[in-house]
Amino acid sequence: MLAIETENVVKQYRNGVQALSGLSLSVNAGEIFSLLGENGAGKSTLIRILTTYLRPTSGGVTMLGKNIYTDAAWIRSQIACVAQQTSIDMHLSLEENMLFQSRLYKIPKEEVGKRMEKLISDFGLGRYRKYPVSSYSGGVRRRLDIALNMMSKPKILFLDEPTVGMDARSRNSMWEMMKQVCNDFETTIFLTTHYLEEADSLSNNVCIMKNGKAVKQGTPAKLRSLLRENIIRLQFVTGDEAKEHMGEVQNILPQEEMLIRNSAVIIHSHDAQSDMERVISFLAEHHIRFQGIESTQPTLEDVFLRLTQREREGCI
Repeated sequence: MLAIETENVVKQYRNGVQALSGLSLSVNAGEIFSLLGENGAGKSTLIRILTTYLRPTSGGVTMLGKNIYTDAAWIRSQIACVAQQTSIDMHLSLEENMLFQSRLYKIPKEEVGKRMEKLISDFGLGRYRKYPVSSYSGGVRRRLDIALNMMSKPKILFLDEPTVGMDARSRNSMWEMMKQVCNDFETTIFLTTHYLEEADSLSNNVCIMKNGKAVKQGTPAKLRSLLRENIIRLQFVTGDEAKEHMGEVQNILPQEEMLIRNSAVIIHSHDAQSDMERVISFLAEHHIRFQGIESTQPTLEDVFLRLTQREREGCI
């Protein structure tokens, strides 16, 4: 069963800006689905349409088998959205926030206590229950925000950049929580993130957006398989050094595509061993200092950058 399906969705604002340009995608029920795209790709507009805040200019949208145009009120009762900015009352305690949420969603009184206790236990929030939210760390507030939105037992949970600004430990904890929400609560998660390794690790399916349309959609493994070549990473100390020497590397490997990522030259190589030997020989001959060079399998980040770059150049 599909939790979400969009077909040729267009959204044009009154000022003439077209945020979505015939977007089609599908999300299976019970999966973690990641939406990836550069700033301005149309991700926020799509989220606002799917959460019924915006009406598309044209195109079809169904959620949980219902039409978003005619069944918006029912759809709102089946979904929840955790935005980047937490929407928690900082002066109330965890329990008080949960009670307020239960009244907001008109949860039956006999259900409130059971749901609260399960969420507090499952999300590891027991020791915080009596303290005001203002005393919590950012990671705990984010966990509470998700727990609050799970009070209504949504069938689809939208998470907009849920781990932004978190340290590595908090991010890993959040990843485990998302898996738990999907598996234990049988909730479909629709995730937007700029962390490509997050999408690679968590997602059942991924959609890469560019300029308001889907460039590619599939499992992370399927998307990685689109790049049949290996990746050579030539690491310099600074980004300026990488930019300075990329042209020289392009001269000796004119058949290979390459780009700058931070302080490294990324080479999409069809013959990694031969290309590495040629690059190392050239660098040694011209006494060019570099930090390291390695050949690796493509990551989802490599695929994302390659596809969005090609689409920008009109190759897709």
